[in-house]
Amino acid sequence: QVQLVETGGGLVQAGGSLRLSCAASGRTFSRYAMGWFRQAPGKEREFVATITRSGGSTYYADSVKGRFTISRDNAKKTVYLQMNSLKPEDTAVYYCAANQVTTTRDTDYDYWGQGTQVTVSS
Repeated sequence: QVQLVETGGGLVQAGGSLRLSCAASGRTFSRYAMGWFRQAPGKEREFVATITRSGGSTYYADSVKGRFTISRDNAKKTVYLQMNSLKPEDTAVYYCAANQVTTTRDTDYDYWGQGTQVTVSS
C-alpha cells in the first residue's frame, strides 16, 4: 500500500513557476514508478509526466515538454513536478500516482493522491 499526498498548488500568473511535491508513505517507494496527471474542468484526466523507479528516465507530454521537470528523491519518498513558463491552459487539478511499471496510461496506475489545484491567470 502506498498513500500519496500532493502539495504546492496555488494561483500563479502566466509565465510564472510552481513546484508540486508528492509525499509517499510506506517503505517501498523506490519500487514504484511515479507519474503526474492533470484534469481540467470538463476535460478528461491527461498524462503530464512520469519517472522510472530509479529516476534514471523521464517522459513528458508534448504539451509540457521543455517547461516541466519531474524528479524524485527516494530517500525522502517524494516526487516533484517543477513547472515553469506556466500558461492558462495548464490550469487543472494535478494528481500524482504510483505504479510498479513505468507507463503514461492513467488506468495502469494503482495508487493516487487527492490532487492539488493549479490555477494560472492570464
